[in-house]
Amino acid sequence: MDKSPITIEALQTLDAIERRGSFAKAAEELNKATSAVSYVIQKLEEQLDVTLFQRQGRRSVLTPAGQLMLAEGREILESTSRLANKAKEVATGWEPRIRIAVECLVQYPKFFMTLQTFLEEQPSIEIDVFECVLNGGWEALDHGRADLIVGVPGPVPMQKGYRAIPLKSIALVPVIAANHKLANLINSPETASSSLSALRKVITHDTSISDIARSAGLSSDGKKFFVQTIDQKVEAICAGIGIGHLPRYRIQTLLDQGALLELGAHNQTINEFFMAWKISNKGRGLQALSKQLGQALGQA
Repeated sequence: MDKSPITIEALQTLDAIERRGSFAKAAEELNKATSAVSYVIQKLEEQLDVTLFQRQGRRSVLTPAGQLMLAEGREILESTSRLANKAKEVATGWEPRIRIAVECLVQYPKFFMTLQTFLEEQPSIEIDVFECVLNGGWEALDHGRADLIVGVPGPVPMQKGYRAIPLKSIALVPVIAANHKLANLINSPETASSSLSALRKVITHDTSISDIARSAGLSSDGKKFFVQTIDQKVEAICAGIGIGHLPRYRIQTLLDQGALLELGAHNQTINEFFMAWKISNKGRGLQALSKQLGQALGQA
């Protein structure tokens, strides 16, 4: 079999030129001379008998053939990166990267302070954090998009090969903005029930993609207003758009200031939350980090 002219170096060069917009800036990033970058692309074009770049003013722009090669090439570059990471993990036991899906209700100060402590001990490990809601965390773990999920609500899916640790419960408080037109009526025993059913509910989207989405908190009957994050939910409720459950630790200052009012006729809910990972994941970094997070956020 003839040797392919498409090398990792060529793909990296192609990628850098497209991202940086010129051969000179790509050379800067790759720590090469501009002539060396030009040579790599020229040689590739000659061997493939295609044109990969064309000039548009001062920019070097990909041709359709170049766009195809870059799109496929980036997948190859990602695969080689994953392969290198897996090889390093097998050799040392320490994974180079940990992906964490964190439930939007988690106490972020404790969570990020724990990550800071961990990174001081393991500075070479890269952490990738993204937010999840309800079933979204379990789905991310199941589909391999997350190595660790933190603060996900129960129940724990059975027969999935998960190791799950219960975390401290989070008090969720049903609230309404003090400036809402029905704020004075909602806590009256005579009008609370009828007023509540008429109010719009502010709901945070379940981030699951393929699994069945779910909601939690106040009844989702009636009018709804959907948001993407807890921060958006707080602002929407404060603006008087609707009512909803919020974690007490996130809104205590607003409650103290009187900007938000508790719906006294409706008890706060304290839900069951977990941290979980796949038992098959033996990475030493994940084991160390999950232990530290368990100590910071766990029930003990």
